Amino acid sequence: MHVTINGIDTRYVVSNEGGGPWLTLAHHLSGDLSVWDQIAGYFRDDYTVLRYDLPGHGESAAPTEPLSIEALSGHLAELLSKLGVTSTHLVGLSAGGMIAQQFAVDHADKVNTLTVAGAPIFTTSEMKPDFDKRAANVRQNGTSSIVEATVQSVLTERFRKAHPEVVEHVGEMVARTSVEGFAKVAEAIRDFDLRGRVASINAPTLVVAGEHDVDLPSAQSKVVADSIPGAKFEILDAAHLSPVEETQRFAALLETFLRENV
Repeated sequence: MHVTINGIDTRYVVSNEGGGPWLTLAHHLSGDLSVWDQIAGYFRDDYTVLRYDLPGHGESAAPTEPLSIEALSGHLAELLSKLGVTSTHLVGLSAGGMIAQQFAVDHADKVNTLTVAGAPIFTTSEMKPDFDKRAANVRQNGTSSIVEATVQSVLTERFRKAHPEVVEHVGEMVARTSVEGFAKVAEAIRDFDLRGRVASINAPTLVVAGEHDVDLPSAQSKVVADSIPGAKFEILDAAHLSPVEETQRFAALLETFLRENV
């Protein structure tokens, strides 16, 4: 399904075999909604699961204007409004986790619970130049040029060797990402900063980190949990894409968390 949001043709998928409360899943930079396929399969019998492609990712049209995490939060708000969703359980991975936090600050009344995987509350000054370099590199060489490095970064070596089919899928997601979709979301990540605001989040919150995450050390995820009142913190035996590497464990954590807060 597609809907136009702020001039951007946006792909989304709703899975609701048994109906139930809304559960919205937001993906990472250079990913798409298919990263959530297995997780959606776990929850579609009890929840109405919504997945969508960020601008310029998957089958969503590329943005023509600069993006910010605030703008991407507004993009999600408009999608939910068009679908008639008044409130949702919200899960975000990496960039999606930044969007999810921003959304919980901007639209507190629409968030039943918040789950943040592999995302900080701000991008450090040391990391800002890296996102500029990544955007510039992709604009010069295309997203196909970063497939190998990305796959090695977001999945552990052990998992890559055991699951070549997942490696192929993750690489395909990266290659499908449009140049401006990647670059503009990377620049939005560069400028992300919720310090001083994240403590206002009052939704029950679960923060998940990957023990072997080289893109976002687990200590930075712990800062998120420590900054949101009452947040729970869990570490999985995974790199950056913990819902992919530890799908069953991630689903079990999320299922227990949601059951405690529905």
